[in-house]
Amino acid sequence: MDFLSTFNYYLNMPVLELIAVITALLYVIFAAKGSIWCWPMALISTLLYTAIFYDVYLWMDSVLQVYYFAMAIIGWLNWQQAKQKSSHLLPIHTMTLGFHLKAIAGLVVLGMLVGYLMATYTPTDFPFIDALTTVFAVFGTYLVVKRVLENWLYWVVIDLVSIFLYIEKDLQPTAALFVFYTGFALFGFIQWYKMYRLQNAEQLSLATNNE
Repeated sequence: MDFLSTFNYYLNMPVLELIAVITALLYVIFAAKGSIWCWPMALISTLLYTAIFYDVYLWMDSVLQVYYFAMAIIGWLNWQQAKQKSSHLLPIHTMTLGFHLKAIAGLVVLGMLVGYLMATYTPTDFPFIDALTTVFAVFGTYLVVKRVLENWLYWVVIDLVSIFLYIEKDLQPTAALFVFYTGFALFGFIQWYKMYRLQNAEQLSLATNNE
């Protein structure tokens, strides 16, 4: 696309995709800041993207949005309950390298299997890439809900791969969104790491004072 055609594309962007892009971006911003408001934004964006991805034959991404919708409800409830009990959100924690290596190996095998089934039995485009990004995104969302620090590193890789996928499907606004996603994933990791260190320092101080 030249500059003029790109400008016209964004000017005439479908309203639903525009709303989906804005709310999805707000989700990442709020999540990076550890704000519970990330979940209402996720509910709106996932509902819209379910229809958008189905329409362009990215069926695994469409199914993934349904999962995101359910996890947004669960995440909202979990974070809210933790805040009501202790006046704080769920604590941020980390998992071992061994845990992540096993998870990655299992997710790759599962993604290839799902990709094979999609390539064989459905008309979906890019079945293996679509399947791999989907299974990793499912796991990454689970890590967000549980407030595992390393979730952001998964999202950096998922977002980079997704940029290629959406450009190929002529979803330029969504591809641009995922460029921002990549940056915010790095920002989110830094922010959560700071909160993780502060949280541990507070716990250490409290334990010392109680001795």
